[in-house]
Amino acid sequence: MDIDAALFDVFGTMTDWRSGVSGELASVGDRVGVRADWHAVTDDWRRKYVPTLGAVVSGAAPWRSLDGLHRVMLDEVLAERGLDAIGEADRERLVLAWHRLRPWPDAPAGLEMLHGSPVITSALSNGGVGQLARLTKQAGLRFDCILSAELARTYKPDRRVYLRAAELLGIEPGRLLMVACHPDDLEGAAGAGFRTAYIPRPLEWGPEAAPVPTPSDVDLVADDAVELARALTG
Repeated sequence: MDIDAALFDVFGTMTDWRSGVSGELASVGDRVGVRADWHAVTDDWRRKYVPTLGAVVSGAAPWRSLDGLHRVMLDEVLAERGLDAIGEADRERLVLAWHRLRPWPDAPAGLEMLHGSPVITSALSNGGVGQLARLTKQAGLRFDCILSAELARTYKPDRRVYLRAAELLGIEPGRLLMVACHPDDLEGAAGAGFRTAYIPRPLEWGPEAAPVPTPSDVDLVADDAVELARALTG
């Protein structure tokens, strides 16, 4: 595939948000003496992501950072679950759990393979620039640069995010590859003229989750980041 840069989604595609966030919720619950199905609480929190960010994209809600939106979503979930015993300081720490996610095992190795090639690599995530810098550093994800939806003041899959990334990199959209495990992200990128690559993450929502059908309208499907790097480097 003749491309100049590969841009990667981070939450879900390169990192395992579910185990990391549920683990931190469990630790807080133990400390304050409350019990819950913390995986289910995490799933509830994540399910608010698309409608909450979608309201910003549509203009129905004002722009806020992802940390700010994560806090709004967390407060809603804790109220719905009757977990009001979790206090202010712990809620702030839980928002920062999204800065401390672990990578999928193949993700660092795939990026290292691409680092030695002519292909530029970058995060392109709904996370903020600071959040992504901290997350990718502690997770060992060596990108050549960090790009964020924050730079377009909207959120993926709004095409303005992808076009802003192309503008900042100085690369035509058709020579950029968006890599994600989320079909809506890839659809948004394709709508902006990007090439697209799908990496399935069947454990993103846990081992009991229903399988996500592989999208048929992408340019490349790779089992993981290492296979993707091999495909891009020959």
